[in-house]
Amino acid sequence: MATIKFIEFDGTEHVVEGANDSSIMEAAVTNLVPGIDADCGGECSCATCHVLIDQVWRAKLDQPSEIEESMLDLNPDRTEDSRLSCCIPVTEDLEGITINLPEFQY
Repeated sequence: MATIKFIEFDGTEHVVEGANDSSIMEAAVTNLVPGIDADCGGECSCATCHVLIDQVWRAKLDQPSEIEESMLDLNPDRTEDSRLSCCIPVTEDLEGITINLPEFQY
């Protein structure tokens, strides 16, 4: 388990517990966090679970796969902080991670 803080674009915070072997996206959807659409259900085929992760936490994550990079390239709001939350597994190492949500999902 890991405690995850989601911050909506307007600053509203949601602190949830994510189960190991699930994804950041699943933690958000299971806990009804608004701002993650997850239209494809976590198949990395739509990019509607786009999140922003600051550099400190990015250093603790694996690099995005080619498929994730391809999906992120479709997003006009992509930044260096962009990731797809369906591609980030929850682990105890992510305890306390802060996930920023973009204004829009595409």
